[in-house]
Amino acid sequence: MFKKIAALAALIVASSSAFAVEPGALYAGVDAGKTKLEGWSDRETSFGAFVGYKFHPNFAAEFNYRRLGDADIGMFNVKVDQAALSVIGTMPLGNNFDLYGRLGYNRVEVDASSGGFTGTDSTSRAVYGVGLGYAFTPAISGRIEVQKPTSDLTNVSAGVVFKF
Repeated sequence: MFKKIAALAALIVASSSAFAVEPGALYAGVDAGKTKLEGWSDRETSFGAFVGYKFHPNFAAEFNYRRLGDADIGMFNVKVDQAALSVIGTMPLGNNFDLYGRLGYNRVEVDASSGGFTGTDSTSRAVYGVGLGYAFTPAISGRIEVQKPTSDLTNVSAGVVFKF
């Protein structure tokens, strides 16, 4: 009986490596860029943070929060924020480069304030984007991305990714 239990335990330990998550499956990072609103000549500075989990060598789930812009328009101060949950598909290109695409769901919130008045509006819809990544080391990489949070907003950002 002891030999059967020992053999079963050895099989379980040996098979667990097949289900082990690759090193660097959890990652986080920051980015900065510019947001363009259709119909406006100015581009607003954006900045954000993200956290993701690589559940397959070519796919990850990612949550990000980004301030798309903060501008004074007439008498109003307008802030635009984005929170998104996306699936990232990655295709290695070689020489530490990879191409990736983003498809997910996001909420964009606009806050406008002037004096004592404050108004908020939001929209939730699909988000998509495409980017290029470069691995400086196995644990640190950079990326450049073009993202479309809404039909009238386009964000271009550069970021750094830290893998854990």
